[in-house]
Amino acid sequence: MRDPLLRIAIGPGPGPATAAVVAAAPDTVAEALDCAVALGPLKPFVGTGGAADAWEALATLAAHDVALARAVEPHLDALTILDQAGVAPTAGSTWGVFAAEGPGVRLEATETGAGSWALTGTKPWCSLAGTLSHALVTAWVTESQRGLFAVDLRSPGVAVQPGWAARGLTEIPSGDVAFAKVPATAVGEPGWYLQRPGFAWGGMSVAACWFGAAVGVARPLLDAARLPGRRDDTILLMHLGRVDTRLAEARTALAAAARLVDGPAESPADVPPSVLAKRVRATVAAATEAAIAAVGHALGPTPLVQDAAHAKRVADLELYLRQHHAERDDVSLGRSVRDSGLEW
Repeated sequence: MRDPLLRIAIGPGPGPATAAVVAAAPDTVAEALDCAVALGPLKPFVGTGGAADAWEALATLAAHDVALARAVEPHLDALTILDQAGVAPTAGSTWGVFAAEGPGVRLEATETGAGSWALTGTKPWCSLAGTLSHALVTAWVTESQRGLFAVDLRSPGVAVQPGWAARGLTEIPSGDVAFAKVPATAVGEPGWYLQRPGFAWGGMSVAACWFGAAVGVARPLLDAARLPGRRDDTILLMHLGRVDTRLAEARTALAAAARLVDGPAESPADVPPSVLAKRVRATVAAATEAAIAAVGHALGPTPLVQDAAHAKRVADLELYLRQHHAERDDVSLGRSVRDSGLEW
C-alpha cells in the first residue's frame, strides 16, 4: 500500500491543482495522466499566477511516487506553452514535450504549404511517446534554427523505438521516436520556444518534482529519529539536521521563485529568468542529493532492501535527477551570472 498523499507546501495555502492531486491520489501512470487532463481547466500555469500551485501539486505527487510526477510535469508544461502561444489543445489530449537533442540523430521540419509542416528524422528522449496522444516537438527548420511543432503521436509515420533498460522510472520509457513525414503544426515562430521566459520557468517545474521526491526519500529518516530506541542517536540526528536544512533551502528557493515569476508585469524581477531557474535547479538538486546520501548513511541498506516504495523512490529519483547536468550546469550558471550584469 502506498503512502497517502500529503501536501508539500510551497505557497501560502493549497491551490486548486494541489487539492485536485490530493483528492485524485493516482497510483498508476494512466491515473496520473487522467489527473493531468483534469488539471488543465484549473490552469496551474507558471507565469500567470499558478506557479506555487503547480509546483506544490507536482511536489506532492512526487513525494508519493516520482514516476507519476514525471508523467504529469511535461503535460502541464505543454499546456503552459500552448497557452502562451494562444493555441487550444484538443479536449482530453495528453501531452509530452520532446525538446532534447542527441548525437547521431536529427529531426527536421519541412514546410509542405499553407502553413503545414512535416517532420522527418529521429528524436531522442521522448518520454511516454507510446502512451501519450500528443507532443510538442522541436525540429530543425534550418541548419542552425529550431522550431516547435504540435504532433499527434497516433499519426501514421510515428514509430516508437524499443530499448529502455533503466531500473528507475521503469513506467516512463524515454527512448527514440522515428518520424516519417508526420504532419505537424507550428507553434510560434522559429526560435520562439527557446527565447520565451517560460522556457527557463519550465525547468523549475522539474525542480519542484525533485524537491517533492527528496521529501519522500527523507521521510524514513525523520520516522527513524522518532523511534524510542533511536531518539538519542547522534549520527542519525546530525543527518536529520543536515537534511532539514537542505530541504528548507530548496523550499525557500521554490517559494521565492514562484513569487517572482508570477509577480505583476509592471514589476519584473531584477534577476534574469535563466539565472533564476539555474539557481533554483542547482539549489534543489543539491538538497536532493544530500537527502539521498544522508538517508543511506544514517539508515544503511535496510530501507533499500526491505521497503519497496523507498527503494523505488530512490531509483526513480536518481535517474530523474540526471536531468540536472551537475558541474556542467554550474558552469552554465556561472557564465549566465558573469554576463548578466548582476551585482551581489
